[in-house]
Amino acid sequence: MKKNNLHSLMLAGTGSDVGKSVVATALCRIFLQDGYQPAPFKAQNMALNSYATPDGLEIGRAQAVQAEAAGLPCHTDMNPLLLKPNSDHTSQVVLNGRPIGNKNAYDYWKPQKPEVDFRAEVCAAFDRLAAKYNPIVMEGAGSIAEINLKDRDLVNMSMAQHAKADVILVGDIDRGGVFASVYGSIALQSEEDRKLIKGIIINKFRGDMRLFDEGRRMLEDLCGVPVLGVIPYYKDIYIEEEDSVSLEQKRRQLAEGKVNVAVVLLRHISNFTDFDMLERDPRVNLFYTNNTSDLSRADIIILPGTKATLDDLLELRRNGCAQAIIRAHRDGRTVIGICGGYQMLGQTVSDPDGIEGSITNLPGLGLLPIHTTMAAEKTTRQVTFTFNGQECQGYEIHQGVSYSSPANGEASEEQRGGGQAIMQTDHCIGTYIHGFLDNTPVIEHLLKGKANSPLGSAASLVEEQPIAKSYTDFKEEQYNKLADHVRQHLDMNRLYQILKAND
Repeated sequence: MKKNNLHSLMLAGTGSDVGKSVVATALCRIFLQDGYQPAPFKAQNMALNSYATPDGLEIGRAQAVQAEAAGLPCHTDMNPLLLKPNSDHTSQVVLNGRPIGNKNAYDYWKPQKPEVDFRAEVCAAFDRLAAKYNPIVMEGAGSIAEINLKDRDLVNMSMAQHAKADVILVGDIDRGGVFASVYGSIALQSEEDRKLIKGIIINKFRGDMRLFDEGRRMLEDLCGVPVLGVIPYYKDIYIEEEDSVSLEQKRRQLAEGKVNVAVVLLRHISNFTDFDMLERDPRVNLFYTNNTSDLSRADIIILPGTKATLDDLLELRRNGCAQAIIRAHRDGRTVIGICGGYQMLGQTVSDPDGIEGSITNLPGLGLLPIHTTMAAEKTTRQVTFTFNGQECQGYEIHQGVSYSSPANGEASEEQRGGGQAIMQTDHCIGTYIHGFLDNTPVIEHLLKGKANSPLGSAASLVEEQPIAKSYTDFKEEQYNKLADHVRQHLDMNRLYQILKAND
């Protein structure tokens, strides 16, 4: 039976990292479970953690995750404008999945007539999406109370006005000050925008929910808006995160009785979701570090993706990590490079046209027989590859082309997939494929023979605790768990009344 159309819904925030993305993911799955055809949308995203769509274009990882929760293949209309920071002041601008150049903050927001009408572009993307799906689960960015940016806003209340969306304000009680942040966020809106705010969600609550009953009533009296739910903090649900803020909570130390996997903590690290499946493996202690002593004691070292390969490579040489990685490899440790990390493991990295910045050429770590040249055209595609005779999945997003040194040959046919070689030498693997470590055959290959950990035997863990299910099945389970958690603590009947109300 066809469901009646709902209004579009926007999850706006009192600030960054209050949980908008996760709540949007939950609602995408809940609406799907309830028989609707939802789709996610975020007009403008700023993140280094991106994803390749089926048609070889680029969007923010959060909208790709939300699309999965909604049961859809991701599309650039779900995130038409993506900003990928190159430094504290400049970002690569990706419009409708394709990079259109680098801009500093002033040029991007300059009051003069812009080269591209970004507002028209994001509104057109929303309109295309809304013509196919219902409801559209929209996500705002940062705080809706940045009144100095109101005239330039593309993603919060101006987008909600275009979509005629019902806005639900999300506040994070865990960081404190939730009454001031919720009340202030609403009070600072114009009268026209304030009318769009139809509900409040208090997120990341810890403790006895009954202790907030009075607070809930006080917020409703102060704001004149219903509190639709108080969602408890959770620790046992795993949803891929986009914001690098989450890296601050990651482990930073070695552990005994585990296979220790050290991810080198780069300044411009990107696509750190590459390690989510490995991180949850009970045999593994995965941690982030740029401590040379810890690198020398790890069983496996991973050089991750980066938005600034040459800059991070130079920093690795300055802080001693490059030398520590080379020594660890010489001592028999496994070294893996993904995307920018793969480029760093080669013989040379060149950027003659200044695609990344002012550094034109650097020697790599010399562990793989490749030479890399940065190219203006970005490669973005999903790939299927074969590893140890089994079919695997991943995706590529990289600015650069790598060539094998002729004297050393190329990767074997077995290690090719989608035209992309996985370069493998003695205990060293390099690849452009993000999601490489989401595949069970790859993980089992890496952990095999890692019983003799420097910090104690991990033999029983490696032999007795293999991964129980595929990463795809695991993610589906997590989306359903998240939906159950949010549904339990959110007044869905009240939300549906809001989304169905006649204006």
